[in-house]
Amino acid sequence: MLITLPPDYRPTDDEEFMNQRQQEYFRQKLRRWRHELLREAGDTLASLSAGGITEADLTDRASVETDRALELRTRDRSRKLASKIDQALERIDNGTYGYCEETGEPIGLRRLEARPIATLSIEAQERHERMERVHRDD
Repeated sequence: MLITLPPDYRPTDDEEFMNQRQQEYFRQKLRRWRHELLREAGDTLASLSAGGITEADLTDRASVETDRALELRTRDRSRKLASKIDQALERIDNGTYGYCEETGEPIGLRRLEARPIATLSIEAQERHERMERVHRDD
């Protein structure tokens, strides 16, 4: 079923959690984010393929190589983020979006607004980060 959202629609706690309007809102938000990432990746690819390094000065050459390496790392992060966005869109389609993978409880609208790819509630994320710190210190 096609859901049309008003341009000023924002999910609220007054609604049923992850109703069709909220699902469509986050679907559109995720798709816009993914589209922007792909556009930026295309821009990066265009700038990288614009030509070789022609700077004669070693310092300039090193600076250009550093910039390119940074662009490639950024592009790799964007690729991973796009994959997480795709997974979030799949969760919307299968009805699990917005619910904590660990507890099954709602993640919360404010957290999803801030991080639409979130898979853990704030409490579960904090527990996960505490466990990482404990094991990292070993």
